[in-house]
Amino acid sequence: MLGIELKDVIDIFLVAVILYYCYQVMKTTRSVNIFYGVLIFIVFWILISKTLDMSLLGGILDQLVSVGAIALIVLFQDEIRHFLYRLGTHDKTNRLLKWFHSEKRNSLDPAYRNSSEDVIQIVRACSNMSKQHVGALIVMQNDQSLGDFAKTGEGIDGKVSQRLIENIFFKNSPLHDGAMIINGSKIVAAACILPISHDIDIPKEFGLRHRAAKGITQETDSLAITVSEETGNITAAYGGYFKSHITTEELERLLMKGKF
Repeated sequence: MLGIELKDVIDIFLVAVILYYCYQVMKTTRSVNIFYGVLIFIVFWILISKTLDMSLLGGILDQLVSVGAIALIVLFQDEIRHFLYRLGTHDKTNRLLKWFHSEKRNSLDPAYRNSSEDVIQIVRACSNMSKQHVGALIVMQNDQSLGDFAKTGEGIDGKVSQRLIENIFFKNSPLHDGAMIINGSKIVAAACILPISHDIDIPKEFGLRHRAAKGITQETDSLAITVSEETGNITAAYGGYFKSHITTEELERLLMKGKF
């Protein structure tokens, strides 16, 4: 009778957690079917090579597994990057790193960066654009820098103000297409190009602005605010998730907090 030790239980538990987390990352993408296929192949390989000890077929499968790591990296390169990003930006990870480095909260902390006056200016602008059905996409920087994305647009480096925001997103403005990036009290850039999310669970009524909002929040820890040109609805995105039909009061709370 095989004895099961505590380390074996921990080993099985950790593998289960990793597989579950990988499934959670990929379940909203077309990659989930590949994930199922990989799991079936692994089970088949273990059964043939380890349990039944079939030398010929097991040897062939062993060779496939030996080069399988490279194939998995190619197939799941986006998901692996997303997984590592989530791991590195997890709240507990950030708290651990801040404790390890003995860093005090600084100007990058959302609770300190976004003053109530700045938030009010953004909320008023979004409220007016919502009433007038003016499309807009505003990305609020948190801990992770958005400098690379800001370089794709036009530098503004102006103080956050309701009029400036509305003028930039005015339909005839040359900068109304693309995203505005705000860091603290500064409008860093406008007409910025963001990564587009290709997740299949995005509601059909959401357009490119919403897909870009989800894309940037999947790759960074930013908070993205979208105003729909068709409906006037205000939607927030954070961590790859949406909050739709939010009120001005909810928007103000989100901006002050910097996340959901």
